[in-house]
Parts: sequence; C-alpha cells; structure tokens
Amino acid sequence: MDKTEGCMKIDWKTYQTNGFFDELIDAQGNIRSHGKQLAQFFAGLSEEELIKARAVADLAIKEMGITFTVYNEGNMIDRAWPFDIIPRTIGKKEWQSVEVGLKQRVEALNLFIDDLYHDQKIIKDGIFPKGLLEKSVNFRSQCVGINPPNKIWAHICGSDLVRDGNGTMYVLEDNLRVPSGVSYMLENRSVMKRVFPELFEQTTILPVDDYPSQLFDMLAAMSPRKQDKPEVVVLTPGVFNSAYFEHCYLAQEMGCELVEGRDLVVEKDDCVYMRTITGLQRVDVIYRRIDDLFLDPEAFLPESQLGVPGLMRAWSKGNVALVNAPGAGVADDKVVYAYVPEIIKYYLGEEAKLENVPTFKCLDPKECDHVIQNIDKLVVKPANESGGYGLLIGPKSTKKEQQETIAQIKADPRNWVAQPTLDLSTVPTLDGTQVDGRHADLRPFILSSGKDTQITTGGLTRVAMVKGSLVVNSSQGGGSKDTWIVDEEAK
Repeated sequence: MDKTEGCMKIDWKTYQTNGFFDELIDAQGNIRSHGKQLAQFFAGLSEEELIKARAVADLAIKEMGITFTVYNEGNMIDRAWPFDIIPRTIGKKEWQSVEVGLKQRVEALNLFIDDLYHDQKIIKDGIFPKGLLEKSVNFRSQCVGINPPNKIWAHICGSDLVRDGNGTMYVLEDNLRVPSGVSYMLENRSVMKRVFPELFEQTTILPVDDYPSQLFDMLAAMSPRKQDKPEVVVLTPGVFNSAYFEHCYLAQEMGCELVEGRDLVVEKDDCVYMRTITGLQRVDVIYRRIDDLFLDPEAFLPESQLGVPGLMRAWSKGNVALVNAPGAGVADDKVVYAYVPEIIKYYLGEEAKLENVPTFKCLDPKECDHVIQNIDKLVVKPANESGGYGLLIGPKSTKKEQQETIAQIKADPRNWVAQPTLDLSTVPTLDGTQVDGRHADLRPFILSSGKDTQITTGGLTRVAMVKGSLVVNSSQGGGSKDTWIVDEEAK
C-alpha cells in the first residue's frame, strides 16, 4: 500500500499531553528515547493502513477467542477483548529499577503472611495493629501453623503500578489471592506480532512469551514429591467464571490438565488424586483459580460445590502444594497495603524502593475526619473489593454518592481507605484515526518459588478507553495495550 495515500496521518507534533505525564511524549513535545522507533513507524502509516491494522487486530482477537466476561445486572456477557494497537513503551534501565522494588515488596509480603500465621511478631512489636488483623476478612484461622514449601504463600503476585504527574512510579495495590490478567498480556503480544511483525525486527523488545514455562517451572518446584515431571493441574471454578478464558489458556500453554473440583478426590492417605479414564492419578501441585472459601467444603463453606472435600487436610500435611496458598489474601487488603512500607522496613531492614500512593486509613479517627471533610477530592476505596467496584472518585461523584459513602465509612471505618486523585500518566491511544492521550496503569506479574523471583518484562497495561476517565478495568469499559520494555542500547 502506498504510504502517501490517506489524509489523516499521525503527526506527533500536534499530540497534546494536556499537562499530564505522557509515556511517549515529554512535556516539551519530544519523543522519549525508548519510543523513538515506535513513533517513527506509526508516523509513517497512512490512514488506510491504520484502519487496516486495527481491523486485523480485531479479527485476530475474534479468531483467537480472546474474551472477558462482564457481570451486568444479573446477566453475564462475553465480550471481545478491547485492544489498542499503539503499544506502551518503557525503557529497560527504568524497568530494572522497578523489578528491584517489586522483588523487595513480594519478599516482605511473604514474610509478613508467614509471620501472621505463626508467631505474629509484627503485632507483638507494635508495628501492625492487632485489631486490623482481627477484622480482616481474608485471614484464615484454618491456615495457622501451616508451613508451605520455602515459606512462600503468594507464589504469583500482580502488583498494579501507576505513574503520577511527575513521572514517579507508585504501587497502587498488590493482588495476592488469585491475580488474573497474565493471559491477556501474552495475547496482546501475539496480536501485535500478527499485525506489525516488522516492528519486532526493528526494535529490541524484551520477551514475555516465556511466562508459561516460567510459571510451570515455579509450580513444579513446589511439588512435595521430587520427580522429573510432577503432576500439575489448574483448578477452575468452571465456564461461568469471568477469567475462564485465562484458566484454559494457561493450562494449555503449560501442558497441564484443566480440572474442576469434581475431577479431584482426597483419599484416605490424605493425598489428592485426579479422576482419569485409566483410574486415579496422584496430583502434586494445584494452581488454583478458586477463592479460599470455596476450596474445601470441610474447612470453609460447607455448601461449596466448586472445591474438593479434604483438600486443606492434604495441603496441611504437605501432600499437595496449593498455589497461591490459602490465606495469602490477608496481605491483599487495601488497609494492609497502607502498612507495606513499614512491613518492608520491619522484615528486611530496608526502605521501600517503590513508593506507595499516599493513603489515609479511616480506622485512624484523625485520618477518617480528613477523608470525610475532603471526600470530593479523594478516591475512596473499600478494603476488599476488586475490579473497580465500590470505588468513589471524589471529583467525579455527586453529593448523593458522597453522602452514601460517608455513611458506609462511619458504619465500618476499618473497611475504608482514601487516596489523593492521581494525575495518572497517559499513553497515546487511537480514537478513530486520531491519536489521543488516555490514562493507564500497569500490572506486572511476579513469580516466587523461594529460590528465585522472576518478573515479567512488561505486564498488562490497562487503559481507559474513554477520554478523561480514570477507570481502566475491562469490566468497567477499559481496554488494553501491549507493553514493551525496550532495550535502547541494543543494536
């Protein structure tokens, strides 16, 4: 196709950052060094080529069956994954310092979880409030005294990163229960390679495709039986779960069985077995994508049909590994998050290398008063909701919504935190054939086996598809982009 065809080409000189920190273009209108090849390439595309590229991407997503589920007014709707064809770029040097900060964070959080289920030294030493633990909805008394392999509870962590108006990278939250989204990170890369294979020849982009093999190696390392090929399974709640696409994808990529609770049984020897057409087969490691309370009707909710009776018994005796470990969610709490810098200092004797977003804890009466008085300026979050649910974005809320949230805070202060409204960084995003800045975050994935820690070179960039919106969750209308960690020094 002739590059001169079409009337609407991308002209980066006309791109407006609108006072936000932009991931590609700096405040002076210059392209950042890690994005130069990308910007040059897109500037060379005609309007027709842009439209065609987007159509190819949409078709690839449909062909690959990349969907997510929206729960809407009692209905479940499967939608094609919303994807933008302009990648987000980050320089390798910056990424290396982010990796160091994430490793530090996950190491401290694992020590913290292990301490809470054993000696609770951090409470005895007055660093972490006892009352906070007592009211934690994710603390599992059934896990007290259990010793998972290498003392690792959160083997897979998805920490959400945001950048503010000054370009500082912050951790917004840590997802330590059943973090999702990694399949979309991998599929975003596959789609980009289909649409623009030539870009990958021109630019040194660090790979993400080795994640499934890294995940399998980490899972296999957790096996209680030392053998060449342990039996690893992915436990899914089933086809109606919003992340079912991901469960299937990861099982397939790792060459593991995808199972539901009814496919597994705990025998009298307190070992877990999988039902197969040739009889029972012992299972060593379960990568579970089911929430704690549904895992084992003997230990948690008796009415659960999703779990496996006796699973906790098998795990506590060390006959099967559960990843992530039950109870890891005690650190996946937005109030606990506010204490992470202190947690790092307590267990590692170091200052946090990645900052938290400043957070007001409503359980502190002074901080609570501040939140109530400034509710129109703050983002107010319940402690344990996910997916953007229950959130109040002060500047964009009505008086009525503010009053309702204040009433909820007063009823249960422990359950609420608030943060300043951050000027989230923007990424150039296609709107028709125009390029416009949209707010974004980033979820890298961290794998911990106790022997080593691996971090994806990139992660899932989620982007608000609506101009001015700060909501990036796909369930709330957000979309996604491929994330490139670019080695600028490579030739």
